[in-house]
Amino acid sequence: MARIIHVEADERVGAMVRRVLGEAGHMVEVIDHGILAFDTIAFRKPDLVILDHSLPGAQGLDILRALRRLPALGRTPILMLAARSGAGAEAMDAGASDHLVKPFTPELLARRVQAMLHGDVRA
Repeated sequence: MARIIHVEADERVGAMVRRVLGEAGHMVEVIDHGILAFDTIAFRKPDLVILDHSLPGAQGLDILRALRRLPALGRTPILMLAARSGAGAEAMDAGASDHLVKPFTPELLARRVQAMLHGDVRA
C-alpha cells in the first residue's frame, strides 16, 4: 500500500482517482488547492504525488519545481495530469516522473501508478 497525494481541482477526477487507486490498495488523499498542496506534501512526504497542471492558488508546474528543490522529496515520483497534450513535455522538463493527458482511462492510471511505485518511469 502506498500513500498518495493527488492535487486536483476537478471533483470528478479526484473522486475517480481516489476510487481507482483505493481499489488497488493505496491510501489516496485529494487536495484541491495548490498552496495547501505544497505544504501538505512537504509535511507528509507521500510515496507518490499526482499533480494537476492547472490549480487554484498555484500552478502545478510551480509546485512541481518547488517539490523537486526539497531534498526529502527530490526523488519522490510525481505524475503530472494535464488537459492539453503539449503540457506533458513541460512537465517532464520541470521534473515530473511521468505525465497523463486528460481524459485518461482508470486502467491506464492504475498501470502508470503501479509502474512508478516500482521505479519504472517513462523517459
